[in-house]
This record gives sequence, C-alpha cells and structure tokens, in this order.
Amino acid sequence: TDSKRITLRVKMHNVEKMPHFALTGSGGFDLYERKEGAYRYLTTFIPPFALTDGFSSQRVLEDRRKRELRLYFPLYSGVTALSIGLEPGCVLRPVTVREPPLVFYGSSITQGGCASKPGNAFPAMVSHLLDRPHINLGFSGSCKGEEEMAAYLATLPMSAFVCGYDHNAPTLTHLERTHLPLVRAVRESHPDIPILLFGRPKAVLSEEEQARRAVIETTCA
Repeated sequence: TDSKRITLRVKMHNVEKMPHFALTGSGGFDLYERKEGAYRYLTTFIPPFALTDGFSSQRVLEDRRKRELRLYFPLYSGVTALSIGLEPGCVLRPVTVREPPLVFYGSSITQGGCASKPGNAFPAMVSHLLDRPHINLGFSGSCKGEEEMAAYLATLPMSAFVCGYDHNAPTLTHLERTHLPLVRAVRESHPDIPILLFGRPKAVLSEEEQARRAVIETTCA
C-alpha cells in the first residue's frame, strides 16, 4: 500500500499482563517494511496500559509511497477481530508469497516470551532477516511433541523446520519417546529441507539436561 496513515482496531478475548513481560510484546503489533531483500522495522502499535479487551492505534509513516508491509501480531494476547484502516484512495495490493514458509515448533521461547515487541520473537527475526514467511507454532507450556502434532507438522508446506520443545517435555523419558518420531515424520514428508534442532539454551547444563541434550543429538545422528 502507499497509505501514509495506518490505523488498527483490535478486539481480544484475553490480555496477558505479566511483571516480566513488556505489554508491547504481549499485546502490541509491529509493522515491518520489505526493503532490499529483508524486512525492516517501521513502528509498533502500542496498546494502552489499561488494556482490557482491545484497543485502537494509528501510526503515520514518513511519506506516501508504495511499501510491502508485514504486520506481526501480539505474542500472548488472543486476537478475535482486527480492522485495518488506510487513507481514502490509496493503493492496496496483495503480497505475492515467494516460497514455502519456515516452520517453528517449540516452547514459550519459540512463541515469543518474553520479547519486548512481536518482531523481536526469534522466529520473526529469522523470518524478516531471511525475507521468508514463517509459521510460529510455539506453545507456552503446552508443546510436548505429541503424535497428533507430529502428524500435523508433516502435512505443512515448509522450506525449513526448526524444533525445540525440550523445556516442555515433562520428563527425560517423554523426550526420548517423542523426539525422534516427530522429527522423522517431518523428514519423511520433506526429505530435502533443512531441519534445525535445539535444546535448552543454557551455558551450564545439569546432569539431566545433559541427558536431554544427548537425546536431541541422537535424533540428529
């Protein structure tokens, strides 16, 4: 679009306010512009501190010219309705999807906790730096490598798969039982894509965490 003014009106079924999480991240929206083969940050639609079930926000860009834009949704607050307002008479065109998305599956780290704004969640950062669309299947506390999720993941079109749910696996035994079958299901459906696996991002691992890391390394092997 070439609209200089962009307005959002959003309704939410839940608003997550947490002492360790900026409200811009848990409840705000980020706007990025595609420029020179990557997406560059433009602005954040900042929710009011008294946010309860939605808000409206307008941003004015520096000039009126055609831009390819990407809107990142809140990381933890559930959106039920969204209206986007543009200037009268502006150009509005769909974006051409150039390749299959990157698919991320994991814990709250993948979902975006506790990034300061939606575009700072690591899947979003990888996506806009590589100029690739992405699907974020991060589930805070609820990503456990279930058989149903493995089957679903295998059906998705993707150009790469990134998986890290160690933090949500309740036990070492659970991780051993689920990790390889999940990755194998994706690999069988997508024999040629890169698959990246990661464990707990810590400098010092306990004995159990080292055993968990060994499970992931075994899957890689």
